[in-house]
Amino acid sequence: MTPGEMEMVEVFTSEGKGRGLKAAKEFWAGDVIFAEPAYAAVVFDSLTHLVCHTCFKRQEKLHRCGQCKFAHYCDRTCQKDAWLNHKHECSAIKAHGKAPNENIRLAARIMWRIEREGGGLTEGCLVSIDDLQNHVENFGEEEKKELRADVESFLNFWPPQSQQFGMQYISHIFGVINCNGFTLSDQRGLQAVGVGVFPNLCLVNHDCWPNCTVIFNNGNHEAVRSMFHTQMRIELRALGKISPGEELTVSYVDFLNVSEERRQQLQKQYYFDCTCEHCQKGIKDDLMLAVKEGENKPSQDVVKEVLQFSKDTLEKINKARSEGVYHEVVKLCRECLKKQEPVLGDTNIYLLRILSIASEVFSYLQMFEEASGYAKRMVDGYMKIYHPNNAQLGMAVMRAGVTHWHASLIESGHGMICKAYAILLVTHGPTHPITKDLEVMRVQSEMELRMFQQNEFMYYKMREAALKNQKIQVMAEPTNDAPSGLFYTKQ
Repeated sequence: MTPGEMEMVEVFTSEGKGRGLKAAKEFWAGDVIFAEPAYAAVVFDSLTHLVCHTCFKRQEKLHRCGQCKFAHYCDRTCQKDAWLNHKHECSAIKAHGKAPNENIRLAARIMWRIEREGGGLTEGCLVSIDDLQNHVENFGEEEKKELRADVESFLNFWPPQSQQFGMQYISHIFGVINCNGFTLSDQRGLQAVGVGVFPNLCLVNHDCWPNCTVIFNNGNHEAVRSMFHTQMRIELRALGKISPGEELTVSYVDFLNVSEERRQQLQKQYYFDCTCEHCQKGIKDDLMLAVKEGENKPSQDVVKEVLQFSKDTLEKINKARSEGVYHEVVKLCRECLKKQEPVLGDTNIYLLRILSIASEVFSYLQMFEEASGYAKRMVDGYMKIYHPNNAQLGMAVMRAGVTHWHASLIESGHGMICKAYAILLVTHGPTHPITKDLEVMRVQSEMELRMFQQNEFMYYKMREAALKNQKIQVMAEPTNDAPSGLFYTKQ
């Protein structure tokens, strides 16, 4: 955080929540309130050879560190930028014989930085690592067992020549990672690729209907001279007008759950009871649990049965998706929708979850006509539930727009792409790679729409050529590893 950005926010004690951040000036939708580089960050164990260890971009060919053979980088610039943080890690990996898991690696990076700079307040930080919440006292038996195993693994990895820390302090660092680790995504925000700690972000309290969003920006290394490169960072962006003195809030969990489930999730992972207005009043719970109205309104027993069937089916779908058995996913989606449609309302979250999976998987299998129908219903439901400037809503509308384009539904496809672009301009900003991709799609679909309206025959000819060039790509293979929440959950 720069000195100028530090003046835009103010640390205060929030009633019932502890510390928080409030606005020191007025902000409008899309404004960057502050940007913050990671205090420390690591790539997930499963992706260490596929993702750059400096900027966290997913790349085809990466350069490997010649010393430890573990760290991978986009290019010399990223490798050079990493050396301060990788130097001790590099020799520790060589001495240990292999790299430990992501939790141990992140704790070690934090400790080496503390060894260099001390545990107090560092430049650009509003709070020190020492002062962050660790919630170790709230851990259950299973979490305490995991913590003991992590501390033991850390001590085996930590070099004897480095500064030695007490067990309590090491436990504090693991506690901080457990409840403050932030999920890092690839350059397009489509896959969770790592975890980092951002002290200033940790001061921003939760609200299920927040006034800010957090986006991960991988930085830009395209300029010829490295002095013009921008650093990997998170950005706290305003979702609407924020007045001076107003508390800044983000949502730690996806809003697409009834208030009781969100509260349980927040209590389990972050150890607090959510008292936001949406939870206290159960706002939108009725929409998320909607059932069909009218003469043939289903009985409570039928609703209960269909909801249980939906939950069971979602488990089977997750298993089939993880195994890549997509024909099974298709069958399960169709069966479930057949049961849901006469019983559940258009905004019921169990119906929306099946529609979301169906639109994604059918699109991947190039069954675009059917996929577009599911995508349209999903988007219509999402629009009634989500905040109008929600990043997940923007991404869902973008995917639906691309699916409609592939199904030759150019008018509705273009409309969705424009809608998604408007949302992502606020949540991601105009320079984010996904927004830039969307701008290209928007221009292309607008040009095609004009041609379609003027001359349908010419439009289909041009479309054939465009498909051969594949200007707009089918979405990537469906996976379950997209970032689902703001913060990291230990695997």
